[in-house]
Order: sequence, then structure tokens, then C-alpha cells
Amino acid sequence: MTASEKLAELGVELPAVVPPLAAYVPAVRTGNLVYTAGQLPIASGKLVGTGKVGAEVSPEDGKALARVCALNALAAVHSLVGIDAVTRVVKVVGFVASAPGFHGQPAVINGASELLGEVFGDAGAHARSAVGVSELPLDAPVEVEIIVEVA
Repeated sequence: MTASEKLAELGVELPAVVPPLAAYVPAVRTGNLVYTAGQLPIASGKLVGTGKVGAEVSPEDGKALARVCALNALAAVHSLVGIDAVTRVVKVVGFVASAPGFHGQPAVINGASELLGEVFGDAGAHARSAVGVSELPLDAPVEVEIIVEVA
């Protein structure tokens, strides 16, 4: 089953590519790898949530927002090479704007990782970093970037 067929089976539609907020492009291909810019939880042109995970944002809501970020990353990949060109997810880097004392960053970024597993199956298994930070652009709670291998 192709990634686009799997997305349809899951009832998930890739969003429009989020326009860059500064001087960068949403995704870049070099050789057989596509790197995405960090993606915020933006849907329909609006930031879905703000604040720190572990304070204003629950870990569960942070996980859902990480999923939105991953969808935006897939949209960036799709706009460059087509989603069905992806042969493997190589790496996910997730940033979590964390309240002091919050240590659940890996569980939050699971929202992105689990989506990639649902879409790509075994080819969605990836290396990953889940990093707590004090601030993210626009006061976003999470940001996710991905690296994928393409045919």
C-alpha cells in the first residue's frame, strides 16, 4: 500500500504547505534525502495551540500537536517530491517548549513518531531526538522536523 493510500485509509488528508515564517524553504532535497524545516502545529493557517507543555498545555495535547507538526512536515515533503516517493523515514527531531520540571518530551514527540509509523509501517521506524526548550517561535508548544529517504 502506498503512503497516499494509507493516508486515505486512515482518513487523513495532507494539509497545504505552511508558508515559511522567515528566510527558508519548507523542504530541501539533496541526493536521496529530503530535510524539512521545523514545522509548527499550524492548521488552516492558524497556530493550533500556544504555551508550555507541562503548564498551559497538557502532555496529551502536546502529543496531538506533535502529530499536526508531522502532518505539516509530510505536506512539505509531498510538495517537493510526492509522498509516495518516500521509501523510509530516517530521523525525527522534536522540540518541546517545556515548563520547568517537565521531563516528558519523548512521550510528546510520540505524536509525530506514531503518525509516521501508521503511514509508512516498518519504513516509518526512525532515529529520533526529543528535546526540551524554553521557547519556540510564536509561543508554539512543539516543533517537528523530519528527514526522509526518497526513491
